[in-house]
Amino acid sequence: MALRNAVMAALLKGEASGYDLAKAFDATVANFWMSTPQQLYRELERMEAEGFVTARVVEQKRRPNKRLFSLTEAGRKAVHAYTAEPLGKPAVVRDELLVKVQCVDVGDMEAVRTAIAERMRWATAKLAGYERLRQRLLDGRSEEAYFAEAERIGPYLTLLRGMSFERENLQWGDMALRRLEQRTAALRADG
Repeated sequence: MALRNAVMAALLKGEASGYDLAKAFDATVANFWMSTPQQLYRELERMEAEGFVTARVVEQKRRPNKRLFSLTEAGRKAVHAYTAEPLGKPAVVRDELLVKVQCVDVGDMEAVRTAIAERMRWATAKLAGYERLRQRLLDGRSEEAYFAEAERIGPYLTLLRGMSFERENLQWGDMALRRLEQRTAALRADG
């Protein structure tokens, strides 16, 4: 998947500045696509040159002027075409923590345990942020009412996937820490 597809997905919500898009990526799209603000701005420039987005300048008194981007008709057609394409290979996991866990038997077990605990803290914080977003999207409605009434359900479905992913990180982390503690106790007993 190209970054431009994730940018176009974020712009489906409506007009946004590059800064707003970077924040939106952190809050939503980061569930499934990572990007630095620099990559995002470069992609917006390319997309504007190719006619997928248009930008307008908003003058601000106490801040630099900002550019607001929106999808063009060509951009919306590109979104439609992208969703019709067959999927590529499933995503692969590239996770440095898992490499460290793979090496734990000859590595620094305490450092690996600390890294797992840190990942769990990160997952807990992300899950709390996702839950706040979920409550804003639901706006007092049940999920069933949301799915029946909302103009767009894709963002909610991807949010649920992100929440599921972080819950799994917490479950795995809890299990891994218990197993590492058991291993530590067994090694002490063997002495």
